Amino acid sequence: MTNSKSTSATTPPTPTRAGRREWTALGVLMLPLLLVSMDVSVLYFAIPAISADLKPSGTQQLWIFDIYAFVLAGLLMTMGSLGDRIGRRKLLLIGAAAFGTASLVAAYANSAETLIAARAVLGIGGATLMPSTMALLRTMFTDPGQRAKAIGIWSGVMTGGIALGSVLSGILVQYFWWGSVFLVNLPAMALLLVLGPFLLPESKDPEPGRFDLISVPLSMAAVLPVIYGLKEIPSEGWHPQYVVSITVGLVFAVLFVLRQRTAASPMISPALFRGHGFAPAVSLNLVSAFGMMGSAFFTTQYLQSVLDKSAMEAALWALLPSVPIGMAAPLATTLVQKGVNRAYVVTAGFAIAAAGYGMLALTGTDSLWLVLAASGVLASGIVMVMSQMTDLAIGAAPVERAGSAASLLETGQEFGGALGMAVLGSIGTAIYRHDIPSSAPAEAHETLGGALAVAGQLPGRAGDALATAAREAFTSGMHGAAIAGAAVLALSAVGAAATLRRIHVREVPKTEEPEKVAA
Repeated sequence: MTNSKSTSATTPPTPTRAGRREWTALGVLMLPLLLVSMDVSVLYFAIPAISADLKPSGTQQLWIFDIYAFVLAGLLMTMGSLGDRIGRRKLLLIGAAAFGTASLVAAYANSAETLIAARAVLGIGGATLMPSTMALLRTMFTDPGQRAKAIGIWSGVMTGGIALGSVLSGILVQYFWWGSVFLVNLPAMALLLVLGPFLLPESKDPEPGRFDLISVPLSMAAVLPVIYGLKEIPSEGWHPQYVVSITVGLVFAVLFVLRQRTAASPMISPALFRGHGFAPAVSLNLVSAFGMMGSAFFTTQYLQSVLDKSAMEAALWALLPSVPIGMAAPLATTLVQKGVNRAYVVTAGFAIAAAGYGMLALTGTDSLWLVLAASGVLASGIVMVMSQMTDLAIGAAPVERAGSAASLLETGQEFGGALGMAVLGSIGTAIYRHDIPSSAPAEAHETLGGALAVAGQLPGRAGDALATAAREAFTSGMHGAAIAGAAVLALSAVGAAATLRRIHVREVPKTEEPEKVAA
């Protein structure tokens, strides 16, 4: 390896290839990552049992389901910056202990308030685990090729966990009790706490400066109102309170950015965005999440309400598209390592995802296999993009800011997912309400679920006719949203080709600013 004393300021040290220890550590890191991603959807089947046992109010039930994702999104930037300062391994182990403890409390919660509080702590723990795992990949895998493979695995586990969570919860609730969906977290967190200190290297910014406490409430005030408004719009419509919520969040986002530009030790260094590949990676990753979550809004309802599958059946069918998804990230990594320009791989990923949306636009009201195939094609293209954009962003950031870079990438992903559901969900809902017969009851004009509930109360042919009309209207709405989604992803393919073509990021030494070496 090149002696650090003789290395020039513009020549990075020779990367050290990872060995068995690092790959074993990667396996340990993937367990908590899988569980954190699963917790987004793990209550899918458990909510009815929780409602029967704890008897929460309607508002409490919403908070039980949503508070985990809200806290997670709101604290990602704070925890990423904190990990850079106190050490990513230290923060990861603290988060694992909090996640495990909160899981135990949630499993045996005897009131809705206790469960809500435990889910909030789970969100805090999740916010420490996600950026820390990605930042540690940056430390453990200094060889660009190996890091790309590790990040491909990271992306696949993250995507697969969300799909697996709902299925696992259904199986556990069927054979055990609802608290078991939280107890499955304990073995993985215990394993991380035992093996982490031996397998994971500690890394942090050697000169972080003082932690900017003012940025913490500013970041949460910027993220939470926007995420809340975007999540409510698809089901509730563009009501004034949601528009106001988004507006308030955007105002605080401006204040947060101004704070980062003027603070002596900002939470998120503006220098990150001067890295030649970082800003495009964050932006294109956001668009990827837009496409992924925008489609999920329709396909989950289609399987259950249009095809009349039970929730468990729908979840099991939804696992089939994960087969091609598991091959997408490794394929993208292999192509780039064999010399294919990253811009072409990302462009192809967006084009494949757009084709998946095109397939959704061809579905009828009885197109199970076409919907599953479309979901697999769409998600495979998205995972190709996400794995490459994650590698680009992490590689473009200096190692001492890896936590902040990872948290920004993931916060952008949260925004993109919420935006996809809001925009495409609103398009689909508008078409549904236009196509539903005007003579249908008012409840039938709101949602497909409402229409089917009304249809079940009508006698004979009248109920069947309303159910058929509602399913056709929903499918038409899905067609319109799919066309819009395909257009967004096609434009993103063009943008990726133009933006990424000349970006070649190499290792960034600690002593250099990213804009000096990314070219």
